[in-house]
Amino acid sequence: MREHPIELSVNGTPVAAGVEPRMTLADFLRDTCGLTGTHLGCEHGACGACTVLLDGEAVRSCLMFAVQADGTEVTTVEGIAAPDGTLSPVQSALRECHGLQCGFCTPGFVMSLTALLRDNPDPSDEEIREGLSGNFCRCTGYQGIVAAARRAAETQSVTRR
Repeated sequence: MREHPIELSVNGTPVAAGVEPRMTLADFLRDTCGLTGTHLGCEHGACGACTVLLDGEAVRSCLMFAVQADGTEVTTVEGIAAPDGTLSPVQSALRECHGLQCGFCTPGFVMSLTALLRDNPDPSDEEIREGLSGNFCRCTGYQGIVAAARRAAETQSVTRR
């Protein structure tokens, strides 16, 4: 198959590559960029483990072709923490509130929560659950994840003041 050239920004770094038309964005991020924090679970868009931000919007990278990301800004879970390694409010809250167990689904939850709290800085529990309805965790009962979302919202509102 003929490769197509693409140029995009991944976690603030310009990336140019040739990709086969059928390569998914998830495979591009993992295999070409070496960013293995984007996990592949179901590869059908149902579990949310592969969620990344594409121009700020949460998307399932297993459902997108890399060529569709040409000219965009992609943020993966590796791009959420501060450059000095300080965890984001969402990452810290998930750790503090025991919102993870095995960790496989965590990158997808981090990305979805990051987008949710950016768009709705003070969500209700119902809005949190709705915002995370596309992410599945097989280990937790979601109470810790919802508590982490509330904690991250509170933390972010304090830092905005």
